[in-house]
Amino acid sequence: MNLSEKCTIFTDIFIHMYTRYISDIIEKKIGSGKAIVVIGPRQVGKTTLIETILKNKDYLFLNGDDPKTKTLLTEPNTEQIRTILGQHKLVFIDEAQRINGIGLTMKIITDRFKEVQLFASGSSSFDLSNRINEPLTGRKWEYQLFPISWEEYENNHGYVYAEQQLENRLLYGFYPDVLNNSGNEISVLRNLVSSYLYKDILSYSDIRKPDVLEKLVQALALQIGSEVNYSELAQIVSVDKNTVAKYIDILEKGFVIFQLGSFSRNIRNEIKTSKKIYFYDNGVRNMIIGNFDPIELRTDKGALWENFLISERIKQNEYKQSLARTYFWRTKQQQEIDFIEDNGGRISGFEFKWQNKKNIKLPKTFVESYHAESKIIDRDNFREFVVIS
Repeated sequence: MNLSEKCTIFTDIFIHMYTRYISDIIEKKIGSGKAIVVIGPRQVGKTTLIETILKNKDYLFLNGDDPKTKTLLTEPNTEQIRTILGQHKLVFIDEAQRINGIGLTMKIITDRFKEVQLFASGSSSFDLSNRINEPLTGRKWEYQLFPISWEEYENNHGYVYAEQQLENRLLYGFYPDVLNNSGNEISVLRNLVSSYLYKDILSYSDIRKPDVLEKLVQALALQIGSEVNYSELAQIVSVDKNTVAKYIDILEKGFVIFQLGSFSRNIRNEIKTSKKIYFYDNGVRNMIIGNFDPIELRTDKGALWENFLISERIKQNEYKQSLARTYFWRTKQQQEIDFIEDNGGRISGFEFKWQNKKNIKLPKTFVESYHAESKIIDRDNFREFVVIS
């Protein structure tokens, strides 16, 4: 066995050590008569997750990246599907979005082969969701997988190690391959961003101007935590506002960024239509701007902290099936709150500070108008925010 083979085996074992929160949830759905679909960005561990669930079971693996598999699964009839499935009761279609007409094929399997439990994974919501949503209405359980969450990370490594690694996680993020290659994080992130962020998204979405996408992503990466203005972005990247909106939508559906809208109910001078944009992973964001300087040397550490906290909260809300809606809040007089949650009419406001600063309070106008709970989240108490019990 050569060194590269040893490294590969070690990496595989190491990745399996991260127990994913949704694993138990998915296992309970097996045999429910619906397809189980896991979507999320490339390289966050979707295939590993499903293969771990199916470990030691006899299942049929169909790889959507394989040309023969693509041909076999492109619009087959019921009898052809019966031949493909054979006697298998567990079937996993990986990278399902690569296969034309996959939604109808999955519908036939789910409807006609009741004894078969179908699993599918896909790397982009604009591709896979668009292809399966209508055919599989009422026939699927869909789950989103993110890079490793803080909760999964700490559960795997323990409190002390996770605490020691916090600043590294703000810099390099939580992609499994990044975590498994300590000392080579920048090389891994460079490959990840160049292969996934640009090539995949460009091929999925038929973007005609890749240079515009690159400039736009860089502009967004420099503005995390700030309100984005589509007209200003259009000027920066030299396209019209509609093109900016289209590209941002593609980046969102490709799990690169997500948006927070502004919270407004009844105060006259609240900002009502602004948006902020954040990245799902700090490491991807830092790779885009090419800055991995230590936290203490950075002018953007507040933005990095905010991006980390909000992206972790988004993971938690999704995994734990919270109905909370998320926003930020600002008035025309520049009163501002970093993060708002509306959970069944119960309003909570959160302000983020890297260092613990005493005597900081949320704006009285907001707290009193919405009878809101308020909390300052800092380096000392962040765990209560990034892990929802």
